[in-house]
Amino acid sequence: MSMNIANAEHIDSYYAATANDHTRYPRLTGRLDADVVVVGGGLTGISAALNLAERGFSVVVLEAGRIGWAASGRNGGQMIAGFACGMDTFAADLPDEDVKRVWDMGIESINIIRERVAKHNIKCDLADGYLTAANKPKHVTELKAWRDEAASRFGFHDFEYVEPQDMHRFIASDRYLGGLNDKISGHLHPLNYNLGLARAAVTAGVRIFESSCATSLQQGQSNIVKTEQGEVHAKFAVLACNAFIHTLSPALDRKIMPVGTYVITTEPIEQERFAKLMPANAAICDSRFALDYFRPTADRRILWGGKVSYSKLAPPNLAQAMRADMLKTFPQLEDIKVSHAWGGFVDITMTRAPHFGRLSNTVYFAQGFSGHGVNVTGLAGKLMAEAIAGQAERFDIFTRLKHRDFPGGSLLRMPSLVLAMAWFRLKDLV
Repeated sequence: MSMNIANAEHIDSYYAATANDHTRYPRLTGRLDADVVVVGGGLTGISAALNLAERGFSVVVLEAGRIGWAASGRNGGQMIAGFACGMDTFAADLPDEDVKRVWDMGIESINIIRERVAKHNIKCDLADGYLTAANKPKHVTELKAWRDEAASRFGFHDFEYVEPQDMHRFIASDRYLGGLNDKISGHLHPLNYNLGLARAAVTAGVRIFESSCATSLQQGQSNIVKTEQGEVHAKFAVLACNAFIHTLSPALDRKIMPVGTYVITTEPIEQERFAKLMPANAAICDSRFALDYFRPTADRRILWGGKVSYSKLAPPNLAQAMRADMLKTFPQLEDIKVSHAWGGFVDITMTRAPHFGRLSNTVYFAQGFSGHGVNVTGLAGKLMAEAIAGQAERFDIFTRLKHRDFPGGSLLRMPSLVLAMAWFRLKDLV
């Protein structure tokens, strides 16, 4: 699973095999001028570009590979309201009124997706339903406590605790002790969503270039982003590189850690049999630190994700290893084969809170979605566009969060996290 994105094609995944748009955007050659240059053609960058174009800015997007090549087009497709960290993480740096605003923006992030899909007629298999399943008794206590806290602290009443005897509404498995049903979240085909946003952005006037890896950023009165064969001069720059920020900004790279995550899909399952597996058509994740996440697809497959790795090394015999995990929940699928197996990198922060900010008054960035990128990327794009247009109040709430560098520098941070992950895996077993 290479970290080299320059000129890369989409990997051999279920998403690439079922992509509904095969548009190729040109490579940048020569000089272009724009109001804003966006580096990165994933969900963050395209969302920012679309929001900016709708506000009247001229925008150029530079993508090193293909649109949606990285995590945006490879993830589990789970559209989860809120953020990867708990709300107390925000409360450590923000007053209560701003914590409430962050909560509201977490809900808004789901509404952004639904509005975009409807407005631009994006065919991405958008579906309602999301359940967090309890693996052991302490998870039951934690999930019920979170349901109650969300209601009392934020006035949110769309969590329902599902008792064990009612889990058959969601899953044909006796592995779990209940779960928390989130009535506003859901799931989708992330690559088709990303491609649909790109079409909408082009319609709004955005110029997109693929196979155009940004090799340098020169900050100044005019920000200059260079590629191998061209350069863009713009008043504003948006860095939407996430796990691939690397040398473009070493300071940002130190704040995130690329984490490998892996996914399989089964072959299509006969309709009557498929309907019994996950009757509510909801996405599900479990409650462990090293969690499994899975969902039904529109063409009657089970999409199963997990095997999180900090080492950048894919598990040996990936398809077989992932299938073995799936059979712990669905032993009745013993006769079903795997059609696709793939992996990708998401970027996490030390706190798991998203990292938004500025490198200068005219260079913005958003990164560190920590596994909640399907929805928080859309919020990031909207907030960056607001800020560039002069309405920075909401964006600046996130800039007040304190983010630390990962310890150990470029050589030691990965080994230390591999050891930490081993510890958490042991705790999952207790």
